[in-house]
Order: sequence, then structure tokens, then C-alpha cells
Amino acid sequence: MEVSVLNISGKETGAKVQLPEEIFGVEPNDHAIYLDVKQYLANQRQGTHKSKQRNEIAGSTRKLYKQKGTGGARAGSIKSPLFNGGGRIFGPQPRDYSFKLNKKLKQLARKSALSYKAKDNNIVILEDFSFDSIKTKNYIKMVTDLNIASEKTLLVLPAANNNVYLSSRNIKKAKVITADQLNTYDVLNAGKLLLTTGSVKTLEEAFAR
Repeated sequence: MEVSVLNISGKETGAKVQLPEEIFGVEPNDHAIYLDVKQYLANQRQGTHKSKQRNEIAGSTRKLYKQKGTGGARAGSIKSPLFNGGGRIFGPQPRDYSFKLNKKLKQLARKSALSYKAKDNNIVILEDFSFDSIKTKNYIKMVTDLNIASEKTLLVLPAANNNVYLSSRNIKKAKVITADQLNTYDVLNAGKLLLTTGSVKTLEEAFAR
């Protein structure tokens, strides 16, 4: 699949990039995508939720009142889950939500997500660039010139670029990552995928391993 390369002003540079069919033209596997996205979201969970059980509640262990003759139900400890302020039955405990997926499955999921973007013509190829300074208006001007200011965008750079990253950070619909950080969730979550010529080469090398 051949795509024209644009500059950050939205003009064609005359160059073209060949997107590899084995990465951007595979038959998408929806179940692989589902599993990879599920793992990504699970890994975002801290799992620090915690409630106190009755053995962790501070309070007296003496019997509240005599067993019989009160007309009410028998009761032992004030820490019983039946009382206000008592321990919680089967409450949440700290846990790790992460789970393992095979490398080949994750790779298939990423290829499937990229293929969906290519199939829907939602990939924009830019020449490698940088900003002279850290200014949000630089990034806004770029997406405006590319006619995608209203879209949720994911820009993939070949390597970390502080000026570009920090210029995008205040924009709600923009996200900037490096090629080695590419994941299925971010690709699918974006309306437009912005790749530079350098990041395409980096992705080719990464998927070839």
C-alpha cells in the first residue's frame, strides 16, 4: 500500500511510503484485538481497593447483651457485619488484575488494528519533523493544516521528542507516543493515526523481530 508523504503544513512532499502488507494489510483478527485491549485496560487497574473485615475493625469483643429474654435477635460482637460500622462480608481486597498474553497474539492484535486503520484510510504519513520550541499552538497548527483538528489523533514518533510531546500534552484529543510504545488500544482509540517516515521504518524492524 503506497501512501503520499505530507509535511506538517499539510502539503505533499512528492515522496511516497510503501506500507508493508504484512503489517498494514493483514486479515484482522477481532478476538486477538479483544484480548489485547482487555489486557491493556486490566494493566491500568491499580487493584488497591480494600475494605475491613470483622477481624480488622477496632471495637470491643464483649457480648452486647444477654443471649435470651430481650425479644431481639441474639448478638455477640459489635464488629459483626450486621451492625453499622461493622466489618464487611466478602469485601474487596488488594489484587493484581494483569494477565499474560503470548507475544505472537499481541503482535497479531497490533497488526490487525493497523490494518483496520489502513483499510479505512485513517493513516496519515508525515515527513520526520520537530518543533523549535514547546508551544501548544505549534501542534494545533499542524493538525489544523492537516484538516484533522476535530479528530482524536495518535502521533507515533520513531524516538522521543520532548518538544513535540510537550506541545501536545494540553490537547485533549491528541496523544504522542514512540514507535516502541505502540499498542492496540491507542491505535483503535484514535480517529487518525499519524506516522512519520521514520516511525514506519521502526515499526517494520520491530515486527520483523
